[in-house]
Amino acid sequence: MNALVATNRNFKLAARLLGLDSKLERSLLIPFREIKVECTIPKDDGSLASFVGFRVQHDNARGPMKGGIRYHPEVDPDEVNALAQLMTWKTAVANIPYGGAKGGIGCDPGELTVSELERLTRVFTQKIHDLIGIHTDVPAPDMGTGPQTMAWILDEYSKFHGYSPAVVTGKPIDLGGSLGRDAATGRGVLFATEALLNEHGKNISGQRFVIQGFGNVGSWAAQLIHESGGKIVAVSDISGAVKNSKGLDIPSLLNHVKEKRGVKGFHGGDPIDPTSILVEDCDILIPAALGGVINRENANDIKAKFIIEAANHPTDPEADEILSKKGVVILPDIYANSGGVTVSYFEWVQNIQGFLWDEEKVNNELRTYMTNGFKDVKEMCKTHNCDLRMGAFTLGVNRVARATVLRGWEA
Repeated sequence: MNALVATNRNFKLAARLLGLDSKLERSLLIPFREIKVECTIPKDDGSLASFVGFRVQHDNARGPMKGGIRYHPEVDPDEVNALAQLMTWKTAVANIPYGGAKGGIGCDPGELTVSELERLTRVFTQKIHDLIGIHTDVPAPDMGTGPQTMAWILDEYSKFHGYSPAVVTGKPIDLGGSLGRDAATGRGVLFATEALLNEHGKNISGQRFVIQGFGNVGSWAAQLIHESGGKIVAVSDISGAVKNSKGLDIPSLLNHVKEKRGVKGFHGGDPIDPTSILVEDCDILIPAALGGVINRENANDIKAKFIIEAANHPTDPEADEILSKKGVVILPDIYANSGGVTVSYFEWVQNIQGFLWDEEKVNNELRTYMTNGFKDVKEMCKTHNCDLRMGAFTLGVNRVARATVLRGWEA
């Protein structure tokens, strides 16, 4: 099931639980604006190349729209629509004053030089600069983009609007980025896991974890869980997978990944088939890579008692049903991976204030937001007698619906 169908399905279930009026439901689902632009650049060899860039701005009832920009050859409009909608609910669950957006350019960043990527980013910014802004739509990095991309957007946008560091988040620290932003999504996963385990009378220490995906989110989550006494027994990335039932030495693995650009060949564990990572024996499974990896084909074989969704939409609805019958507790993505957007909000606040917070303040504030978010989700679970995914969706949808009605926007 594709991400848009699954997201719409979850939204409709939440709307039904909340008893939303059908006109309000329809207006919440339709994106505020969809932007599609052609970006033509000269390549380094003098030839011209054209790319399609787009931005889906889903909802701004609760504040400026917020969401990543991805550079990927298979940027799919349906997926971006789904992710823009998910951002609307995610920012509402996190209780930060934003709406949702998402965007990208259909390109393979690995096949473009740094100067070509810079030209492409600047042309894209020129095409959309009057549709984004500090109080309108605040982009951030996503797949295939990073702090350098945000620096180019900031610079190009500032040529039209004056120096505006708050127009993007996930920037380099030297240009107004926030301390702690790099680790934020992984740290949010740690705080979310702690909140869930506390609810079940457990803590991180002594639990066995499997992490699928060892990019920014997975590697930070691994490091922080390891420091908190958790035992990480298997990890995988695009290069391969490695397992050690006694627990992997995470600092050594991080060094290996830095040198070899992947977990493959790490001597502190045994190589395993990456496709089997999700069904390895563990207490807690953290999918931190792509969407749709947990599906009806593998759901029956999953041995974990808890699943923490660090990736966007890693579990298909069919798998949700199978796992719920098995008694597996799933902490949904719109809460579990909201640490990144929460610290992006802190970055935006610091830029508007013109005042840099120290890292301890950033991390303490993040812990507060993640802890409160879990309590709010649990409250909705009790009210509507539902699982954590529907608890999170009803929380997010309800907050956006209330803001929409209060502003007099309902159809």
